[in-house]
Amino acid sequence: MGFLSFPDATLPEMKFFHSIDGSIVAPQGFLTAGLFCDVKRLGTGKGSNKGQKRDLAVIVSEVPATAAGMFTTNQICAAPVKVCVEHIADGKAQAVVINSGNANACTGPRGLKDAQEMAALLAEELLFQPEDVLVGSTGRIGLELPMPNISAGIRQIVKELDDAPTAAHHAAEAIMTSDTQPKEIAVEFQLGGQTVRLGGIAKGAGMIQPGMSPTGVRPASMPLHATMLAYLTTDAKISAGTLRKCLREAVASSFNCITVDGDMSTNDTVLLLANGLAGNKKLNARDLKTFQAALNHVCLELSKMMVRDGEGVTRLVTVRVRGAKTQKEADAAARAVGNSALVKTSWNGGDPNWGRIIDALGYSPAKVVEEKVDIAYSMSNTSEAKKLTYSLKKGRPTRTPFETLCAAVAPAEFDLHINLNLGKGQATLYAADLTEEYVDFNKGDISDPASLGG
Repeated sequence: MGFLSFPDATLPEMKFFHSIDGSIVAPQGFLTAGLFCDVKRLGTGKGSNKGQKRDLAVIVSEVPATAAGMFTTNQICAAPVKVCVEHIADGKAQAVVINSGNANACTGPRGLKDAQEMAALLAEELLFQPEDVLVGSTGRIGLELPMPNISAGIRQIVKELDDAPTAAHHAAEAIMTSDTQPKEIAVEFQLGGQTVRLGGIAKGAGMIQPGMSPTGVRPASMPLHATMLAYLTTDAKISAGTLRKCLREAVASSFNCITVDGDMSTNDTVLLLANGLAGNKKLNARDLKTFQAALNHVCLELSKMMVRDGEGVTRLVTVRVRGAKTQKEADAAARAVGNSALVKTSWNGGDPNWGRIIDALGYSPAKVVEEKVDIAYSMSNTSEAKKLTYSLKKGRPTRTPFETLCAAVAPAEFDLHINLNLGKGQATLYAADLTEEYVDFNKGDISDPASLGG
């Protein structure tokens, strides 16, 4: 499957849902909690070493739920991802346990055993089957999990499970690593006359260019790519097969369309649980369209939160490519621009450097004809969003004053429009600038060997 992309403003169904509080506990029948069990303080290294901050989260449905997931296609795949892929194969789940501060990646048979034990420990406490528990981890690569700490944490956290918005906020905090703030959202809408809710939490700030599939197997058309994690809940009644299709479409136009630094994690995971407690009837075509629109919205908003909170990020740039020969080529062109260090640093400096942009287009896999390329800028999500300021027309610079171009790229968020004028292929990528803060954050500390490696 390729990377599909849909313009933000083309969702007429948005009028059918509105934002509410509570994120993952907004839907009926979900409980959650987050606490500190001393994972982050144990060898988590620069950026994640935050002292006594929550580092264990649990999400529970009070009744069995249908489940769907999307997972990293990195060939180096963390143990919790392997366990998730196995446990979710039957389309069912009832709980998720997540730790931050340790990715449990590149940890061999011991790591796989630990991930399985996390599921088994929570299942024992909740009287579930281990196969109905999903697992997530994020943090430093190459360190074994401190299982005594996690075991004690799981026994404690089940006593704190709650459906209060504060509990959801604590869970959102517990999955953070280098994030500066929790990422939460929930919406409410109608399906077949019944009120339905959908909520989510997410984390991600560095090592961000996800490329996920339902099984972790890399599609041939998918390009190579910190970890991003997202956990979604809904009380909609929906079959596992339909849920998988809906999640795959939503991820294709959201999480798989963002980049902070062009690096795909070993742990990227998106999970969606649907427990059916809203009591809606089988979804008709209109209901399915509404559910898909709500899910697309939730996933896209969480994705943008990740880019805005990227390590050292000062600008979110929506790269919109049109007129490519194919959608695949449009996506490739957008990624070449969005991941170019030269382009990203110019964004940081507020420099409308179209030369770096067309250069990146030229070395991308996309077909590019110099005399046909248009490059322009616009405001994001404002009344001025449709007004384009061109720096390049048909491969040649415009007479737009330099000061006007600088003003176009000065905002913290703006759109970059690229038209290759060769076909109907189009794609959208949500990208970030590259800052001195990002380099400082990620350069490592050779005086502290424990901080190196992952």
